[in-house]
Amino acid sequence: MSRLFSKTTLGPLTLENHLLMAPMTRNRATGNIPNEPMAQYYAQRATAGLIITEGTSPSPNGLGYPRIPGIFSAKQIAGWKRVTDAVHARGGKMFMQFMQFMHCGRIGHPLNLPQGARVLGPSAVAAVGDIYTDAEGMKPNALPQAMTEADIKATITEFAQGAKNAVAAGFDGIELHGANGYLLEQFIRPNSNQRTDSYGGAIENRARFVLEVVDAVIKAIEKDKAGIRLSPFGVFNDMPWYDAMQADYNWLAQQLNARALAYIHLVDHSAMRAPAVPDAMKATFRQLFKGTLVLSGGYDAARAEGDLVAGKADLIAVGRPFLANPDPATRWQAGAAVNTPDMNTFYTPGPKGYTDYPALG
Repeated sequence: MSRLFSKTTLGPLTLENHLLMAPMTRNRATGNIPNEPMAQYYAQRATAGLIITEGTSPSPNGLGYPRIPGIFSAKQIAGWKRVTDAVHARGGKMFMQFMQFMHCGRIGHPLNLPQGARVLGPSAVAAVGDIYTDAEGMKPNALPQAMTEADIKATITEFAQGAKNAVAAGFDGIELHGANGYLLEQFIRPNSNQRTDSYGGAIENRARFVLEVVDAVIKAIEKDKAGIRLSPFGVFNDMPWYDAMQADYNWLAQQLNARALAYIHLVDHSAMRAPAVPDAMKATFRQLFKGTLVLSGGYDAARAEGDLVAGKADLIAVGRPFLANPDPATRWQAGAAVNTPDMNTFYTPGPKGYTDYPALG
């Protein structure tokens, strides 16, 4: 019997298979409010063991990209409730990526923010690279304002409230986005965190904000409803490799284990030309973290099955197979052909390349 396609559990949840739909930004939330096309898109993919939504902002300050959803207003909560109802009606389970809360930090531009919101980061260090704006096309990432301690405390409160809002919207849990160069990872990495206070310097200080967010979230919604995504060796959004990276992330794994989170989602971006996460580091995470370990990064069915059987992971997350296929688990299990994704419509408004990919049969 295939392990990949067999049932499993995640805390109190029963999952239909070991395959997760990884979080993927799709830029379809007009006005930053989840809508009916989004409900249709996620419901189509309810055969995943667990859906992890696109990055969602807990704050107006976190809306770094155009048309990404939020979870800080009553309209947004109601919009997400429509989505979770549609997924649950098809027997699916769903976590919001809270950052499925996405706070973009220094990856942003004022043209993408609501009036009065600010581009914030751990330090006043602009990220190398450009960001798309609907108003003026590609623009350089803005110079962020260094967060004051008051800003940090307010942001932690936003994360906790956003987690409560996600549960109120019907989500089974949330995933903190500590990867891909966004705010949580910006505090961990020394190139973007040049602070000299208790949130900068040694890893115990650079990770303080992340762990305070974790503590606030699990206090708000319980630890078995919270996971975190990490991308050591990821270089996206100006996150270069540094000498102490493995030691820092191993220390972080121990701290997260002490908090008994539902899972760590460890991402290997080597399929996207980043350095590979060493197998030894994945094995160390497996040893240090006693909860559920999710691995992702360029998996196909055969490799996913092999790593599950070998005990390297408890769950496997994939992204692109879910872009063009509402039902990759069904297709993989049947040995059927898969649809080819249209890269030109990954981030464009409208149904094309979003809800129009056919299911098997």
